[in-house]
Amino acid sequence: MDLQITGTIKQILEVQSGESKNGPWKKQDFILETPGKFPKPVCVTQWGDQIDQNNIAVGETVTASIDIQSREYNGRWYTDVKAWKIEKGEGASRSETPPPPKDIDFGPYDEDDAPF
Repeated sequence: MDLQITGTIKQILEVQSGESKNGPWKKQDFILETPGKFPKPVCVTQWGDQIDQNNIAVGETVTASIDIQSREYNGRWYTDVKAWKIEKGEGASRSETPPPPKDIDFGPYDEDDAPF
Protein backbone atom coordinates (compact mmCIF):
# COMPACT_ATOMS: atom_id res chain seq x y z
CA MET A 1 0.00 0.00 0.00
CA ASP A 2 1.42 3.40 -1.00
CA LEU A 3 0.29 6.04 1.49
CA GLN A 4 1.07 9.72 1.02
CA ILE A 5 0.37 12.81 3.07
CA THR A 6 0.71 16.39 1.82
CA GLY A 7 1.03 19.45 3.99
CA THR A 8 3.09 22.37 5.22
CA ILE A 9 5.95 21.83 7.65
CA LYS A 10 5.06 23.73 10.83
CA GLN A 11 7.83 22.58 13.16
CA ILE A 12 11.04 20.54 12.99
CA LEU A 13 12.08 18.84 16.23
CA GLU A 14 15.62 18.06 17.39
CA VAL A 15 17.51 15.09 15.95
CA GLN A 16 17.54 12.15 18.37
CA SER A 17 20.33 9.58 18.22
CA GLY A 18 21.50 6.53 20.06
CA GLU A 19 23.20 3.18 19.93
CA SER A 20 21.43 -0.16 19.48
CA LYS A 21 22.64 -3.73 19.04
CA ASN A 22 22.59 -3.05 15.27
CA GLY A 23 24.75 0.07 15.57
CA PRO A 24 24.17 3.82 15.78
CA TRP A 25 20.83 5.34 14.76
CA LYS A 26 19.29 8.79 14.43
CA LYS A 27 15.79 10.08 13.80
CA GLN A 28 14.02 13.39 13.50
CA ASP A 29 10.34 14.21 13.91
CA PHE A 30 8.60 17.05 12.11
CA ILE A 31 5.06 18.38 12.30
CA LEU A 32 3.18 18.44 9.01
CA GLU A 33 -0.12 20.36 8.86
CA THR A 34 -2.59 19.00 6.32
CA PRO A 35 -4.58 21.44 4.16
CA GLY A 36 -8.35 21.72 4.11
CA LYS A 37 -11.23 23.21 6.04
CA PHE A 38 -10.04 21.52 9.24
CA PRO A 39 -6.19 21.34 9.08
CA LYS A 40 -4.67 18.56 11.15
CA PRO A 41 -1.13 18.36 12.57
CA VAL A 42 0.65 15.03 11.98
CA CYS A 43 3.97 14.08 13.57
CA VAL A 44 6.11 12.36 10.90
CA THR A 45 9.47 10.68 11.55
CA GLN A 46 12.43 10.45 9.18
CA TRP A 47 15.34 8.11 9.92
CA GLY A 48 19.08 7.94 9.22
CA ASP A 49 20.54 9.49 6.07
CA GLN A 50 17.14 10.86 5.03
CA ILE A 51 17.54 13.65 7.58
CA ASP A 52 20.46 15.20 5.66
CA GLN A 53 19.21 14.21 2.18
CA ASN A 54 15.75 15.77 2.56
CA ASN A 55 16.98 19.02 4.12
CA ILE A 56 13.45 20.18 4.98
CA ALA A 57 12.57 23.64 6.32
CA VAL A 58 9.66 25.18 8.20
CA GLY A 59 7.08 26.62 5.79
CA GLU A 60 7.79 24.22 2.92
CA THR A 61 4.95 22.28 1.34
CA VAL A 62 5.89 18.62 0.93
CA THR A 63 4.39 15.27 0.06
CA ALA A 64 5.68 12.44 2.23
CA SER A 65 5.38 8.78 1.23
CA ILE A 66 4.76 7.07 4.55
CA ASP A 67 4.38 3.80 6.40
CA ILE A 68 2.09 3.67 9.43
CA GLN A 69 3.01 1.16 12.11
CA SER A 70 1.63 0.46 15.59
CA ARG A 71 3.26 -1.45 18.42
CA GLU A 72 2.16 -2.54 21.88
CA TYR A 73 4.17 -1.79 25.01
CA ASN A 74 2.93 -2.61 28.52
CA GLY A 75 -0.68 -2.87 27.39
CA ARG A 76 -0.68 0.46 25.50
CA TRP A 77 -0.51 0.98 21.75
CA TYR A 78 1.75 3.51 20.04
CA THR A 79 1.56 4.52 16.38
CA ASP A 80 4.44 5.86 14.25
CA VAL A 81 4.18 7.64 10.90
CA LYS A 82 7.52 6.99 9.15
CA ALA A 83 8.48 8.88 5.98
CA TRP A 84 10.50 6.88 3.47
CA LYS A 85 10.41 9.52 0.71
CA ILE A 86 9.78 13.28 0.78
CA GLU A 87 9.00 15.33 -2.33
CA LYS A 88 9.15 19.12 -2.29
CA GLY A 89 7.80 21.74 -4.63
CA GLU A 90 5.46 21.38 -7.58
CA GLY A 91 4.45 17.76 -7.01
CA ALA A 92 3.69 18.50 -3.39
CA SER A 93 1.66 21.67 -3.83
CA ARG A 94 -1.46 20.14 -5.31
CA SER A 95 -4.47 22.19 -4.30
CA GLU A 96 -7.24 20.28 -2.58
CA THR A 97 -9.75 23.05 -3.25
CA PRO A 98 -11.27 22.76 -6.72
CA PRO A 99 -11.61 25.95 -8.78
CA PRO A 100 -15.03 27.65 -8.60
CA PRO A 101 -17.51 26.57 -11.28
CA LYS A 102 -17.77 28.74 -14.37
CA ASP A 103 -20.95 30.75 -14.98
CA ILE A 104 -23.41 29.03 -17.26
CA ASP A 105 -25.17 31.13 -19.88
CA PHE A 106 -28.81 30.06 -20.07
CA GLY A 107 -29.66 32.63 -22.74
CA PRO A 108 -32.08 35.57 -22.49
CA TYR A 109 -34.97 35.39 -20.03
CA ASP A 110 -38.43 35.62 -21.53
CA GLU A 111 -41.56 35.42 -19.36
CA ASP A 112 -43.42 33.71 -22.21
CA ASP A 113 -41.08 30.69 -21.94
CA ALA A 114 -42.86 29.48 -18.78
CA PRO A 115 -44.47 26.04 -19.34
CA PHE A 116 -47.70 27.00 -17.50
